[in-house]
Amino acid sequence: MSVTTGGIPPPYTSADTQKFGTELPDTNLRLPPTPPDSERYRSDSSDNLNLRTRSSSNAGSASGTQISFPLPPHTHAPTEVLQQDIKTPDYHVPRDSRLIRLTGNHPLNVEAPLSALYDEGFLTSPELFYVRNHGAVPQVDDATVPDWEFSIEGMVQDPITMTLKDLLKDFEQITVPISLVCAGNRRKEQNQVRKSKGFSWGAAGVSTALWTGVPISEVIKKARPTRRARYVCMEGADKLPNGHYGTNIKLNWAMDPNRGVMLAHKMNGEVLRPDHGKPLRVVVPGQIGGRSVKWLKRIIITEGPSDNWYHVFDNRVLPTMVSPEQSASEPKWFMDERYAIYDLSTNSAIAYPAHEEQVCVANGPEAYKVRGYAYGGGGRRISRVEVTMDKGKTWALANIVYHEDMYRNHLDEDQTLYGGRLDMSWRETCFCWCFWDLEISVSRLKDASDIMVRAMDESMNVQPRDMYWSVLGMMNNPWFRITISREGDYLRFEHPTQPALMPGGWMERVKRAGGNLANGFWGEKLGEEGEAETVIEAVKDIKMVNDKVQRTITVDELRKHDTDAAPWFVVKGEVYDGTRFLEGHPGGATSIIGAAGQDATDEFMAIHSETAKAIMQDYHIGSLDKMSRAALADGNDRSQDVSAARSIFLQSKVWTKAILTERKIISTDTRIFHFKLDHEEQQIGLPIGQHLMMRLRDPVTREAIIRSYTPLSKGTEKGKLDLLIKVYFDTAERPGGRMTQALEAIPVGHFVDFKGPIGKFEYLANGKCKIGANERLVRRFLMVCGGSGITPVFQVLRAILLDGQDPTKCLLLDGNRLEEDILCKEDIDALVKGREAKCKLLYTLTKPSDSWTGLRGRIGKELLEREIGGFGKSGYEPGEELVLICGPETLERSVHGILNEMGWADEHLLFF
Repeated sequence: MSVTTGGIPPPYTSADTQKFGTELPDTNLRLPPTPPDSERYRSDSSDNLNLRTRSSSNAGSASGTQISFPLPPHTHAPTEVLQQDIKTPDYHVPRDSRLIRLTGNHPLNVEAPLSALYDEGFLTSPELFYVRNHGAVPQVDDATVPDWEFSIEGMVQDPITMTLKDLLKDFEQITVPISLVCAGNRRKEQNQVRKSKGFSWGAAGVSTALWTGVPISEVIKKARPTRRARYVCMEGADKLPNGHYGTNIKLNWAMDPNRGVMLAHKMNGEVLRPDHGKPLRVVVPGQIGGRSVKWLKRIIITEGPSDNWYHVFDNRVLPTMVSPEQSASEPKWFMDERYAIYDLSTNSAIAYPAHEEQVCVANGPEAYKVRGYAYGGGGRRISRVEVTMDKGKTWALANIVYHEDMYRNHLDEDQTLYGGRLDMSWRETCFCWCFWDLEISVSRLKDASDIMVRAMDESMNVQPRDMYWSVLGMMNNPWFRITISREGDYLRFEHPTQPALMPGGWMERVKRAGGNLANGFWGEKLGEEGEAETVIEAVKDIKMVNDKVQRTITVDELRKHDTDAAPWFVVKGEVYDGTRFLEGHPGGATSIIGAAGQDATDEFMAIHSETAKAIMQDYHIGSLDKMSRAALADGNDRSQDVSAARSIFLQSKVWTKAILTERKIISTDTRIFHFKLDHEEQQIGLPIGQHLMMRLRDPVTREAIIRSYTPLSKGTEKGKLDLLIKVYFDTAERPGGRMTQALEAIPVGHFVDFKGPIGKFEYLANGKCKIGANERLVRRFLMVCGGSGITPVFQVLRAILLDGQDPTKCLLLDGNRLEEDILCKEDIDALVKGREAKCKLLYTLTKPSDSWTGLRGRIGKELLEREIGGFGKSGYEPGEELVLICGPETLERSVHGILNEMGWADEHLLFF
């Protein structure tokens, strides 16, 4: 192993031991690769790894000596607020557009593209440094920064309230390089195996900076803790739904100089930026980033751990058998301090080859240098990084560069940097990531199907082969694996995932192809002799264009067809005429009319089945020209201006935003999501019985998840929108619901897009309804539903029963598994009470308790024959009865078949 620290490299073996397959006789051990000599290292590493040699006087040093350690990369501080932030509470914070947003527009949780992060080198610029915010960034005016107050209180003899000015004046300042890592780093891999309750970090939730400030021990000493004090609780200024963000570390850690905990006011020589804690934050080396409280306001010395909501319910690794449902219904799991995370776990990742990078094997280079990062926890040094290309049968030792040691080995004792003494020469603990590399012959890469890396620290803590899944998705650190596939004369590399909702990665590919990512072989199938066989996904390419159509259409022509007369719409640059399908569209004509004159690619591809895509050839009329495609893309996703104070929230052609204000837990898998509209007098604008579309969109890839829902709220309600949604979690047998799990993961304060109304059914009043363009008079509605299918049925039932002049009769059959699965039961019971002559209400359960007094069993033929009966046998004239059906696909399919057998034609059945 090559260890470059500015000293003399250790004397290892000859150069040929760098090659894979070099083994000692009669053993399976590998000789470590020969380290490069110092001169070679110094000549080629400076550019690649951001090592700079400058006069230290340029960085605030007292002397003019030459220094040879990393200084921060050149920074370009953002000056403009991005469009995504203008309408959020962070409207005052300029940010870098390269950052990948993991939780939508707000709050900000971001990481840099992995290649960009690695390319900056050992130190990370503030603009690419990862950000984990739980809510709005406190707005701090520059003029008030010196007077920023914070307190040291609790179990101390001399409570203190001091300002930042006092901290600068009364204490010695130090500067130290420290890496911070989010506990959720690499969580997307866990979410691919089974959805956790956290959002999807990639492998770039780690960054390093030079921090300037004061050791926290010096400040606490001044307050004089009492003998029984054991914990340091910290609280920030950020106001959140469950109070201010707060957490704790142990007092003996805070007082230990080797632990290096500090109060920082500078980052890479400049005042902290808003997202990084302006003007003062805690920095805890070697522990998860969640312990490094930003916007520090209080330090409370206590005898026990913090009772702050964010300390108790975040940053924990619960036992792997605890499910999301169990964690929600049994809060005791979070109360056990054994499951709290402090020290980081050993981890590593591959930066190069980058995701989707290709290497030519025909006339390309003979060797490729694989590169990446590694870090340890608790101040422990990474002692080795190993790479395998045969799934762990044999390993090769990588070279490691410890940039952190360059500060130790090239410093005068009193060296200063950015106004603080470089407090490194005496310190044995390691606070930073290291970079590793290994040169591999291309011929060896050709014969391999993957590359995997693992790291080990000086306490022999080694990355595990397999993932330890947990409900919060934290501390993910199995071997980091990238796959290799041969495509002609090129090798193509795939990383395990891409961050947030970005598509791509071998895990997603394997999962889509039916592979079990938890089978212990990375989702690959096992061959006859136990060897892993790569799952190759069959690409389904459904043709949606008519090759005989050669017409070119301009955007001006398209926009002339934005009405219900002849609605044209665009999918993937191709133009379709929906006129002939207005009557037959299952979602009603409004779905097509709402897309008229627009690019409907996101909605169409996210919602429609392969069958629907296959018939698109029949409606294909031409292709948009190149300029029109660009024009449509530029103007297609404009947000409505809230300053216009629209009276109606829902718009048929434009996505409008509402902010999530509360997530109310109804049961282990059911939630009511409360959204705030643009203003208190704004009406939802949803006709009775119709739906709205909801979209969660990744801000980087613009990939959309779109689903239709019927809200609990009346369409005439103002200022707010309530949605009752059943969350379909991943299970061992099948993946869960993509939209519902995404909704479950987004934080309060996040914007969600809405559009509508859509649907072919609308209830008017007094039995009158519209189905498509046709009006119909119904004297009796027969409502059959299950699960969350109650919501559209409930809208119609409520409208009928609350109207004392409406003579329409109703029958409601609501089927569920358990009594707690019956959604809206209290509301339905209250609605029907006293109106039994107008509505007959029946609940049936497949797994009832002994105390259940309602019906038992499924909604099957016997129940339907008894309660609905054959068509035309109930005394009503043909057409005066209409069956409304909504529920799981199996229920709808079963009821459909049974009613057809009973003589009910499809024209008398309506599926929401």
